[in-house]
Amino acid sequence: MIRGTKAPSFMDLALKTAENAGKSGEVPIGCVIVRDYEVIATAGNRTLSERDPTAHAEVLAIRQAADRIGTERLTDCDMYVTLEPCTMCAGAISFARIRRLYYGTADPKGGAVESGVRFFASPTCHHAPDVYPGVGERAAATLLREFFRERR
Repeated sequence: MIRGTKAPSFMDLALKTAENAGKSGEVPIGCVIVRDYEVIATAGNRTLSERDPTAHAEVLAIRQAADRIGTERLTDCDMYVTLEPCTMCAGAISFARIRRLYYGTADPKGGAVESGVRFFASPTCHHAPDVYPGVGERAAATLLREFFRERR
């Protein structure tokens, strides 16, 4: 919940976006970028539909947010994403200067925040956001598990 209101949380919106991506055959990952408690970008994975390996939810949302506010620096923006970002997305988050990163479930195989290469802990990382893992973890993990179960 947002500051005691009954409105859905930003992670709830990311989860709904992920669910919609899954319904279209994409891996169900959703991302929301917020500035001053206002959603300025939402995106789900579109790697298959766009035939673009870089069309991850985080990258698409960063592009949308930068376009919306007119700058590539998203210094006063927070990101909510359903899965721990990969190395490519962590790099994009760093270059965009995202202020805070909230993510749902860890990705031991492909994650790069607290799993794998731990991108933000690297001495060559330009900017590391404040990281809040495990937000909506159960729902995000269930969504991914069910998606992949149906395909196996």
